[in-house]
Amino acid sequence: MVTGGSRGIGAATVRMFVGAGARVVFNYVRARSEAQRLVEECGAESCHAVQADLTGTANAASLVHAAIERFASLDALVVNHGIWLSEEVDIDQMTDEQWRTTLAVNLDSTFALVKHAVAQMKRQARGGHVVMVSSTAGQRGEAGHVDYAATKGAVISMTKGLSTELAPHGIYVNCVAPGWVETDMTAGALSDPARRQRIFAAIPLGRVATPDEIAAPILFLCTRYAGFITGEIFNVNGGAVLVG
Repeated sequence: MVTGGSRGIGAATVRMFVGAGARVVFNYVRARSEAQRLVEECGAESCHAVQADLTGTANAASLVHAAIERFASLDALVVNHGIWLSEEVDIDQMTDEQWRTTLAVNLDSTFALVKHAVAQMKRQARGGHVVMVSSTAGQRGEAGHVDYAATKGAVISMTKGLSTELAPHGIYVNCVAPGWVETDMTAGALSDPARRQRIFAAIPLGRVATPDEIAAPILFLCTRYAGFITGEIFNVNGGAVLVG
């Protein structure tokens, strides 16, 4: 199951998993036409879209149930969805509503999705994989985006704690932490010439990532080739943030 799978990194991940032979359920919120096109592209026998708003914890259980109902089991969860406002907002100007909404989408729903997905994996008793998508903002912070950085830092901490907790059950928990990626979410920032120049100047490889370049490490972490990797924060940022 891939959350936020209709566009950007999520859609690239859905395509890559289907290409590797997986059957994939993904959710979308408003991008119905994009979701339908992706299902048509990948084939309904291997790909299924579910409309589900992942604000808070209310819809996580039903989304996990939909995946099991469609394909009978759940072996991998990719928590990819999230929100990031391109406009920078200083903390003394940030509204309570923005703070609560970002936490509800980026963190509360992550907790609930992992909770229900792991319960299913334990019932199946054959292990599984959880890959959570964080960000360089969760490692070094991001001025003007304290809400986003706080949630992505929490996802990294969740990865480390859960990897130890779930290892005895054969459930691997890892995290991919992208830097700047060319997606709809970042289009506003990257379309500003001055801001784009600043962003590119801070990336040693001199460009931003494509969605496929994030999807590939996600897929890798769910294969036997990553059989001795759990609790890892996989950095995919063009050299912009170098952390262990």
